[in-house]
Amino acid sequence: MNRRQFIRKGLWTGVGMLLPAPALARIHVSTGKALMLYHTHTGERMKIRYSGPGGLDDTTMTRINHFLRDFRTGAIHDIDPALVGILCSINEVFGGVSTFEVISGYRSPATNAALRAKSSGVARRSLHMKGQAIDIRLRGVRTARLRDCALGMRCGGVGYYPRSDFVHVDTGRVRHW
Repeated sequence: MNRRQFIRKGLWTGVGMLLPAPALARIHVSTGKALMLYHTHTGERMKIRYSGPGGLDDTTMTRINHFLRDFRTGAIHDIDPALVGILCSINEVFGGVSTFEVISGYRSPATNAALRAKSSGVARRSLHMKGQAIDIRLRGVRTARLRDCALGMRCGGVGYYPRSDFVHVDTGRVRHW
C-alpha cells in the first residue's frame, strides 16, 4: 500500500466514524472502480459499476436481485440499493480491487426457518428475508478488518463470525454483535 492509498483508507474510515448513517449514505462513491462479487454457493460472478445513491438502474438491480437470490430455493427478492451502497463504500476503503465473496444474500422465510431450526444464531426476523442483509468476506482482507470498517461506517447492523470467517452487514438500525 502506498502513501496515497493509506491516506485514502484512513480518510474513509475517519469519515465513517464521524458521520451519522444518513450523511454517509449521501457520500458519492468513485465510479472509477467496479464492484466485483463472487457467490460461494453458486460459483457465479458479477461485476457492476456504482455511481452513488440512485446510481443503480433497473437492469443492474434486476441482475443484483438474481445474483443474491436464495440459492437454496431459487426465490428472488428485491435487494435494498443501500446495501449495495455499503458494499461500494467498503470496497472504496480497501482500494476497490478485491472481490467480495458472498455467503448469503436474500433468504426466503422457509430457508430462514430451516436455518433457525439448526442454529440459534439465525434471527427470527432476519433482514436477509427483506433483502436488506448480506454475509460476506473480502478477498485479501481479514474479516476482523472488514468488520472494523463496516462498524466505522455506522450504516446499519454488523455481525462478526470469526469461526465461520464472514461478516454480516445490513441496512437496519446501527448495532453490532
